[in-house]
Amino acid sequence: MSVVVPLLIGVVFVVLSSLLPDRHRRPFNAILVAGAGAAYLSGGGLGAGELLFTTVMALVAHRGLTSWRFIGLGWLLHTGWDVLHHLRGEPILPLDHDSSLGCAVCDPVIAIWCLAGGPSLTTMIGRVQSTSIGSRILTRNPPSPVGPDSSVPPSRSARS
Repeated sequence: MSVVVPLLIGVVFVVLSSLLPDRHRRPFNAILVAGAGAAYLSGGGLGAGELLFTTVMALVAHRGLTSWRFIGLGWLLHTGWDVLHHLRGEPILPLDHDSSLGCAVCDPVIAIWCLAGGPSLTTMIGRVQSTSIGSRILTRNPPSPVGPDSSVPPSRSARS
């Protein structure tokens, strides 16, 4: 199984979800994490544990209506559930043996974005640009016309 496709699915989900208006982004994601909690119900691979897990995820999703951290927690819980299903041979999609494993690779990508506060695409791009090597160097060590390599002598205040 390739991990590239599940990673790309997670990235595409994050990008598309980040395009939603701020006021709708968190509630939409809370609803999705609640749905993810019920994804395995029809298979019943873990018996009554499926109902318990769905209940826990519903509670986590409810808290997620007001907290990105709970949505991120929900995706991490679902990752663990995916791994259990993969190890038991009870995949989320019966026609694809590795579907639960793929889901376990995809979900943490979404969780990381949620734990970061579910930022918009423009905010994420701004963060990437502001953390580039060049901007970090310029921000921490701005160029100075005064100094040992400069022909301009240091000012009186700089010497004292």
